[in-house]
Amino acid sequence: MTDCPGIDCAQDRAALSDDGIRLLVDRFYAKVRHDEELGPIFAHAIADEEWPAHLATMRDFWSSIMLTSGRYHGNPVAAHRRAEGITPALFERWLALFAETCAELFDQTTVAAFMDKARRIATSLQLALFYKPEQDRPRAAP
Repeated sequence: MTDCPGIDCAQDRAALSDDGIRLLVDRFYAKVRHDEELGPIFAHAIADEEWPAHLATMRDFWSSIMLTSGRYHGNPVAAHRRAEGITPALFERWLALFAETCAELFDQTTVAAFMDKARRIATSLQLALFYKPEQDRPRAAP
């Protein structure tokens, strides 16, 4: 179990809530911003003064996904298409940091629920950004 300096770990491991999502999003993106691989991509896409709005959007996104709150009304594919430097391999790094952060905050059942959704989201984004159906079709014989 990870040490939780400055906060009550027992409270963090309580049932999933908007407070838990806030903590997850804030901690996760703090890690992302300092990550060698992901940090530069995010720094290029999100200016320092835009981070509070981005975090609020991500809280709404995860609240909609996990709590079915309906607060998120954005287009993740369009947002990721605008970001420069995203590669398929970076999704694995994103998932690893997300899993690490979830494990610091939630019980195994909640972590599994978050990770199921996160993997599906990552797969959907990868398909939308990188999949080229024409590459799947067999070529005609010469």
